[in-house]
Amino acid sequence: MHFIRLYGRVLRLLAADRWVAVGLSIANVALAGLLFLEPVLFGRVVDVLSHASNATRDIVWERAFALLALWSAVGLSGIGATVAVSLLADRMAHRNRLVSMHRYYEHVLSLPLSFHGDVQSGRLMKVMLVGADNLFSIWLSFFRDHLSTFVAALVLLPLTLAMNWRLGMLLVVLVLVFSVITAFVIRQTETAQGKVEMFQSRLAGTAQDALSNVIVVQSFTRMASEARMFGDIVRQVMDHQFPVLNWWAVVSVLTRAASTLTVISIFILGTVLHLDGKATVGEIVSFMGFAMLLINKLEGAVAFVSRLVFQAPGISEFFEVLDARTSVPERPGALSLGRAEGSVVFEKVAFAYPGGARILSDVEFRADPGRTIALVGQTGAGKSTAMALLQRLWDPVAGRVTLDGHDLRDVSLDSLRRNIGVVFQESMLFNRTIKDNLLVGRPEATQAEIERACQMAEAHDFIMRQPKGYDTLVGERGASLSGGQRQRLAIARALLKDPPVLILDEATSALDAATEARVQKALAALMAGRTTFIIAHRLSTVRDADEILVFEGGRIVERGTFDALVHQGGRFAELVKTQLTSSAPLAVPEPVKAAE
Repeated sequence: MHFIRLYGRVLRLLAADRWVAVGLSIANVALAGLLFLEPVLFGRVVDVLSHASNATRDIVWERAFALLALWSAVGLSGIGATVAVSLLADRMAHRNRLVSMHRYYEHVLSLPLSFHGDVQSGRLMKVMLVGADNLFSIWLSFFRDHLSTFVAALVLLPLTLAMNWRLGMLLVVLVLVFSVITAFVIRQTETAQGKVEMFQSRLAGTAQDALSNVIVVQSFTRMASEARMFGDIVRQVMDHQFPVLNWWAVVSVLTRAASTLTVISIFILGTVLHLDGKATVGEIVSFMGFAMLLINKLEGAVAFVSRLVFQAPGISEFFEVLDARTSVPERPGALSLGRAEGSVVFEKVAFAYPGGARILSDVEFRADPGRTIALVGQTGAGKSTAMALLQRLWDPVAGRVTLDGHDLRDVSLDSLRRNIGVVFQESMLFNRTIKDNLLVGRPEATQAEIERACQMAEAHDFIMRQPKGYDTLVGERGASLSGGQRQRLAIARALLKDPPVLILDEATSALDAATEARVQKALAALMAGRTTFIIAHRLSTVRDADEILVFEGGRIVERGTFDALVHQGGRFAELVKTQLTSSAPLAVPEPVKAAE
């Protein structure tokens, strides 16, 4: 039943092309009828010729010519129908393959980080490519080659019983033998092939993981170990694949044997019936033609079904990804914000991953438009998680986050994220040109605006030194650029987007002291008039923040200005004391001593 449901869904994907599919189905019925007529006409010609001695030459010639003319018309019609079916099926299958890939790609991009954190990108790519190719193969071969086989077996085969039920029963038995053997082997191999596909996906994930970290592989001399790991998975693929191949080899042998026995049986039974006057020579010839045609079609159908078994796990994986639901669903009729003023409020916010302990608890703060809020604390204290909630990469499990008074769950994701600019701790660049990377947040920006943003981010000079300037490819993840250059491009990208809310996640961590000083001026200009959140470990970068929130264990344990927090002599003061800038110690006011 799972097998039938799966392929029912495969065919339902053609809903947009349903009239083409209906047309192909009708054409296949006609094609099956034409194929059925050819052996019939051949048998009639043989009968006419075999009775020639009982009729005049002119009558025999007239009957034979009429039958040959009809046979030629049937043959030409069959050729025309085959060409039409092939062309239409090809186009429909190609079109829907690309549509399915686009749908898959768009869906995967919309899934939350919680999904992408659990699934390797290499596996997702493999599932998309293999799944789409399998869908294409099924649609094409089914409508072009095998639908006529099923039509012949279900509709036209009974017509042979009307011609001669004794000979027709042999063909019915042949079809039943094919069906029983195929169904049995499907049951034996379906689960095993699922395991093979699981290992195939692991292969893709392992390869992508090693290739994306090739510098680590080479630096730590992991080449042999990674190759050995890959080889171990290859062996597991073969260990599970070979038994499946053995079963289908048995099917091939049994179906070929059944086909040979059927042809011999038709000849023997036909001879006996002819001697008893219950079958003509033409009928025997027709049934031999039916048998050869049906055997050819059934062998093709068995090969088709075997491919379905091999392809089923890949298609199931494809559908599993399509069925994955986002953890941040957009409500029907969600509000589309224009340009926000930038008022952000966290109201008793708590967050935990499904099945995990709480990462944030009772987080409350307010950021009025134009204010700068710094989030500091040890790694894992909850700073980045809080900002992820602001971007609605996840939803809180308690409390709410609002922008301009609107609960983020009531706002459309596109309009929310258009209002937020982010400079990440690790600058993330596409393997595209510098210009393309800068236009990510604002595709309509002019060249002058791009260059102005890059000048503010201290990036324009190094860009112009590149071989093709702004049209230079940066390599995968910006590999052709230094860390500082990538970070300056990320800052320029945020400048170009011009959002009312800005998140700086260790935005200057990859810059040297001299460049950082220049970029800080650019950031100061960028932050002016915007609600800005600075996530920082280097406390020198938060000196001028309007308010500093000190996170510890998922809670805000202190808040205030830089000087006020140092004077308190609490957790923030301890953090400050442990840090020095690259050039000189921070100018730290003496904390207020408790009265003795």
